[in-house]
Amino acid sequence: MRRRISGPAATALVLGLLPQLSGCGAPGGGAGDGGTLRLVAAEYGDTPATSSKAYWEKVTGAFTDANPGIKVEVRLLPWADIDREVSRMVKAGEAPDVALMGSYSDFAAQGKLYSAEELLSVGAEANFLQPLADAGTFDNRLYGLPFVASSRLLFYNKALFTRAGVTAPPKTWSQLKAAAKALKDKGVKYPYALPLGPEEAHAEALIWELSNGGGYADGRGSYSLDSEENVRTWQWVRDNLVTPGLVGPTAPSETNRADAFAAFLRGEVGMLNGYPSLAHEAAAKGIDVGTVAMPVSDSLDSGESPPTVGVADWMVAFKQNDRRAETGKFLEFVYQDKNLADFVDRYHLLPATTSAARTPAGGGLSQTDEDFLSALRTARLYPVNDPSWVAVSDAIKRNIGRAVAPGGDPKAVLEDIAHKAEQAAADRT
Repeated sequence: MRRRISGPAATALVLGLLPQLSGCGAPGGGAGDGGTLRLVAAEYGDTPATSSKAYWEKVTGAFTDANPGIKVEVRLLPWADIDREVSRMVKAGEAPDVALMGSYSDFAAQGKLYSAEELLSVGAEANFLQPLADAGTFDNRLYGLPFVASSRLLFYNKALFTRAGVTAPPKTWSQLKAAAKALKDKGVKYPYALPLGPEEAHAEALIWELSNGGGYADGRGSYSLDSEENVRTWQWVRDNLVTPGLVGPTAPSETNRADAFAAFLRGEVGMLNGYPSLAHEAAAKGIDVGTVAMPVSDSLDSGESPPTVGVADWMVAFKQNDRRAETGKFLEFVYQDKNLADFVDRYHLLPATTSAARTPAGGGLSQTDEDFLSALRTARLYPVNDPSWVAVSDAIKRNIGRAVAPGGDPKAVLEDIAHKAEQAAADRT
């Protein structure tokens, strides 16, 4: 299935599903009163102690001190709810002035957002890392302002590799299979953790497809969900990892990213794809972790180096309340290096701007984070600048696990996903 995507192929993926925690400021209903801006933001913490509330109280307080006529009310929502709740607010005529969330293109297509050039100085707009700016572009204008980002690398447990006699991380699929078999022979519960459950299967799927020269979109920016490369990818995964029992005791379609990460932190996983915060959590637990680029298909030329997967979260500014000037001032303040770097340091993510990447809080990035940042600069991101991506990604998340199930037919599954994507696109026209 091939259909033209609006703008460069790119991203968005939320970075986690978290319980709702109390926000700072009133939830509010309609337009902000007087000099009050309303921000609805995703909650990045998973406990009251790690809640984003403290960060936003600090930043909004400092902003009001610098701009006495403008106050900011903040409402925090869990990742599971924020996109849906903001959509409800917009439809009800109660849009916030600013939202930090996982999508933007649907609102941009409806003409409901300010573009970056209407909000930011030229220097601030030019400061975004290029792959993220491409991802935030709809109809040749930047509407999704990237805030924080991440890339994916293959993690491996060095102690388990040593126990299994694996002397080097894999560079090819055949080497990954051999390492997984050696790990299984030594009793490792999850030689390779394959999370194709509905939480984030579209991330794992894209990682595998890119490593075989495929992906969600072709070089012309058209969907290619059921390409020959993608079909061969899932045939290989089914036959070489799932059927031999190298992915653990739980079916991939029932394994979510959170499950795989938790097992890795228990020392039960030999290999899996992860992002920076997992590396920091593992180090805190004393797990010696190595990170490398995702191994590539043996059918690719030895010199080929497919891109890794990148993800980002977006700041969007709504026109509904006609607060362009105040919103622009607030966003210029939020994107100052010290403020963005503070958020990045709290949650072990990557900054979305070039200057903050050079001067993060805490005195600089760790070597592991530098590796992730290097991967991000050439990463492939989800095509979130296509308004149908929300429906397409949902179809991938809920169906791709069937491609590797016992007796599964990858070609039929991918064709079914492509058909659902076509329907989603038709519903928007």
